[in-house]
Amino acid sequence: MSHLFSPVSIGNLALTNRIVVAPMCQYSARDGCATDWHLMHLGQLAQSGAGLLVIEATAVTPEGRITPADLGLYSGANEAALGRVVAAVRQYAATPIAIQLAHAGRKASSQTPWDGGAVLDFAAGGWKTLAPSALPHADGEPLPDALDTDGITRILQAFTAAAERAGRIGIDAIELHAAHGYLLHQFLSPLANRRSDGYGGALEQRMRLVLEAFAAVRQGFPADRPVGVRISATDWVDGGWNVEHSAVLARELAALGCAYIHVSSGGISPRQRISPGPGYQVALAARIRREVDIPVIAVGLITEAEQAETILASGQADLVALARAMLYNPRWPWHAAAKMGAQIEAPPQYWRSLPHGQPPLFSGARIGQR
Repeated sequence: MSHLFSPVSIGNLALTNRIVVAPMCQYSARDGCATDWHLMHLGQLAQSGAGLLVIEATAVTPEGRITPADLGLYSGANEAALGRVVAAVRQYAATPIAIQLAHAGRKASSQTPWDGGAVLDFAAGGWKTLAPSALPHADGEPLPDALDTDGITRILQAFTAAAERAGRIGIDAIELHAAHGYLLHQFLSPLANRRSDGYGGALEQRMRLVLEAFAAVRQGFPADRPVGVRISATDWVDGGWNVEHSAVLARELAALGCAYIHVSSGGISPRQRISPGPGYQVALAARIRREVDIPVIAVGLITEAEQAETILASGQADLVALARAMLYNPRWPWHAAAKMGAQIEAPPQYWRSLPHGQPPLFSGARIGQR
């Protein structure tokens, strides 16, 4: 049996296979509210056959958005809009749906990527950003405000409130975003965190906010639904956060009841030196997997079914996540299942897409059914 198409559980959530649609920002919300674009986008990905679909980075406060067009879950209007989308998708797809909760910190108040991604000034709708220390992400950018303890408390409360909203609209799992240079990662990395209080300095103190944010989300989300964490395992910068630090964090998160660790990398500094190639982050996932007894997700230029199968069969990770490859081919899991001789869930409206004489790919479909 294919490892890729074998069942797995994250916490109490059973998945039919080990393919995860990674969270991908769409920059298509209005005042944090999901739009019909999200209905179309998530609807097609929910029919992909993946074991789990993760909704994009979703801000827990307005100033925590990367861009003004980011999805949010900080208001009743946000909750209603995303709830409409989730309910519509669920009518036609049984794929479990997770959501990534995030705060962009000093990387907030930016243009959308296709508009250049530069920092927005106030006249263009930008806002003052927040960070562990008053250090910019890149030279020449405005200084963020260093968070005081009251500000940290408000953000933790916002994570709890967003988790409650996610629970009410029927989200199956939450992924806490502590990667890619956003606020929680900023607290972890000595490149961004120069604090001298209980949230800075030693490794244990720099990890504090991530652990508190996990507890805040866990508090707000139903106890029978899992909460995982996405990390950047290394900053790819000398003197920054590294995979050994990540191993310590992963153990601490597992001890708190974290359901899985999703292992990515980078994003904290434009000084990072990365040489991307097929599966270039998989070794990081394998390192974290040796530290914990909870599922580990590998991600990063995983594009071929055989490649994904090898990652799982060799024990480097428990699940694989795809992002750009899934945008390019939203039926990637169908084609992977065909290669691996597996079956996959698909709506009966699509069963007739198989050529005559092909072995049954779709669960419940009859050979040659047109």
